[in-house]
Amino acid sequence: MTCPDFSPFASSHSSFEHFAIHSYGTNFASRTTIFCEPFGETFHKVIAIQSGTILTFRDAYILAAINSSTSFFSGFVVFSVLGFMASEQGVDISKVAESGPGLAFIAYPKAVTLMPFAPVWAALFFFMLLVLGLDSQFVGVEGFITGIMDLFPHPINGFVRREVIAALCCLVCFIIDLSMVTEGGMYVFQLFDYYSASGITLLWQAFWECVVIAWVYGADRFMDDIARMIGYRPLPYMKWCWSVLTPLVCVGIFLFHVVNYKPLTYNNSYVYPWWGEAIGWGLALASMLCIPLTVVIKLLRSKGSLRERWHLLTTPVWGHHHLEYLTPEAETKLLPPDSMIALSKEKAILFETVI
Repeated sequence: MTCPDFSPFASSHSSFEHFAIHSYGTNFASRTTIFCEPFGETFHKVIAIQSGTILTFRDAYILAAINSSTSFFSGFVVFSVLGFMASEQGVDISKVAESGPGLAFIAYPKAVTLMPFAPVWAALFFFMLLVLGLDSQFVGVEGFITGIMDLFPHPINGFVRREVIAALCCLVCFIIDLSMVTEGGMYVFQLFDYYSASGITLLWQAFWECVVIAWVYGADRFMDDIARMIGYRPLPYMKWCWSVLTPLVCVGIFLFHVVNYKPLTYNNSYVYPWWGEAIGWGLALASMLCIPLTVVIKLLRSKGSLRERWHLLTTPVWGHHHLEYLTPEAETKLLPPDSMIALSKEKAILFETVI
């Protein structure tokens, strides 16, 4: 158990899953302190939680350490059970079950029935799954609702309110999830899990987040913004993570996945038909195309030449709602002269020169 096997990393699917798991816990938070190790710059969930708060690098490192430590400990728990089942069946551990829903809903419940006081352990196991699912949904739904509320900060005719958006979001998710509790629901769940919630969609989002922050907005300007929020300038290596390292990792894993692409399978036996994969790619493109489509729509709605439109859309503008993130301890000496902060006891005034 303690001897690592690095051969699964030769599989593009395994690389995708490892990247997705780590990105789930240590994510790119665009309006707060950023922890940007190569494995931790994706997904919108932590953005929603951190929006409007001031975190420190200490908290970010603690979060990453807890995330990785939990994964390491969970590996001992899971593989001890799988090893026991493999020993009982006289087969290799890779033949017991495939990772994913087959492991959670087939292999592990079967192992629980072999333990003393099986009903108690089974009840605890499924209660754990219920609590885990609810906890994950709280953050996921909150991320979506936060994005909607940012688009409509003020109620429109009393309709666009947080309670209404939350109710509609939960209702739509409930209707879609009904298909996953049917007789073939596990196949639908696998399709959603593989294409719409992990893998290529996360890599796509992580890559463009880094490109926009580091190359469009500007890595140095972003470092200044973080200094305003937390009171000191981050280490220079983080700028190179945003600018070079993380984009290269995303592109490398993406190309590796394309070259070694294999049809989706369930539990090492069922191969999805072509129309099933078409539905899966439709789910993936539904979120991936939002980024380029938004860019095209913004460019078409702006006025002037293409260069003028691009310059207008990519010019950062600080409003009064950003002043709440300024800290009295901000080390303004470390900031360039064209973006100075004047702090007083009554208020904070930001002078930003538009380039």
